[in-house]
Amino acid sequence: MEPLWKLLYLLEPASLSLITTAVAVTFASACRALAHGKEMERNRDFSEASITLDRSQALMIPLASSCSLLLMFYLFSSLSHVVTAFTAIASASSLFFCLSPYAAYIKSQLGLMDPFVSRCCSKSFTRTQGILLLLCVGIVCAWLVSGHWLLNNVLGISICIAFVSHVRLPNIKICSLLLICLFVYDVFWVFFSEMFFGENVMVTVATQKASNPVHTVANSLSLPGLQLITKKLELPVKLVFPRNLMDAIFTSSDTMDYMMLGLGDMAIPGMLLALVLCFDHQKSRDVASSVDASSSSRGQRYIYYAVSGYAIGLVSALAAGILTRSPQPALLYLVPLTLGPVVFLSWTRNELGELWEGPGSGSSDKVHFLDV
Repeated sequence: MEPLWKLLYLLEPASLSLITTAVAVTFASACRALAHGKEMERNRDFSEASITLDRSQALMIPLASSCSLLLMFYLFSSLSHVVTAFTAIASASSLFFCLSPYAAYIKSQLGLMDPFVSRCCSKSFTRTQGILLLLCVGIVCAWLVSGHWLLNNVLGISICIAFVSHVRLPNIKICSLLLICLFVYDVFWVFFSEMFFGENVMVTVATQKASNPVHTVANSLSLPGLQLITKKLELPVKLVFPRNLMDAIFTSSDTMDYMMLGLGDMAIPGMLLALVLCFDHQKSRDVASSVDASSSSRGQRYIYYAVSGYAIGLVSALAAGILTRSPQPALLYLVPLTLGPVVFLSWTRNELGELWEGPGSGSSDKVHFLDV
């Protein structure tokens, strides 16, 4: 057990950057999920509709994650190129999804013409989208060549936001089931996997680097320039911040000591935040359409309690890691401190039943009655 003064490490630039980035990304994921759902509903375009998890799917996620973890643990060296290629494709598409609203906003503000240039997969493809796609592919290629940790974080953030936007939880009942199962999953693979497999499976998979396919091609073609530049990659399945942050902004070295946070530790709480943000939005619409419009909807903002709980949980996980000098399962702290305040607050407001069954379950009849 380390002395308590070591908690001052939480005030280092790397620690503060990790905490700030994780909280901001989790909140942004929830906001993007709400905006994406409203956009699909407004345009009546369900070709990119979100996947809403049911009970069986929620139970299968920890099992599938465990199988994937073991596969990466035993066969990562053999599957490294395949995993890198799949990750590159997912990163480019996720980055395109995240940047599309900003490209559309800039286009509308500048009044630019955006003609259709082709059709792909039954969808129209405009010139702006083509330029944006080339930009995203260029960023992924820059990451493959340089392996820089900043590009790794950009791609990881885009994957997290895209995942939360397309995979939804229908209610707190399914959300609680998923979070509790992943709570057990995270605790087992961090604390107890060494007893069964001889190594800490979670830490081993999280810290191993992937072979760079660009380096392999450079070797086969005898390109000395690329051979020197390219190196093994940190896959964008986690946020990484060098402890010596100031010196590492313009450089990237294999010998750097990194602080890490898995994307699951942002995406899974982000799904809860997306759920309560949708519930807040629904309650705001109900208040606006009700006769008692004088009542403020600020008291219904569960999202603020969930975000605050996430920040406290993340700081607690980092503090526990510093004091014990051992890896900590972040969901051990994040699940109770995000789910707990939401459930308790909804119970005190007599809204737990409505939130338990889903954001729109109890309000549709009331809205229909008011319309009549």
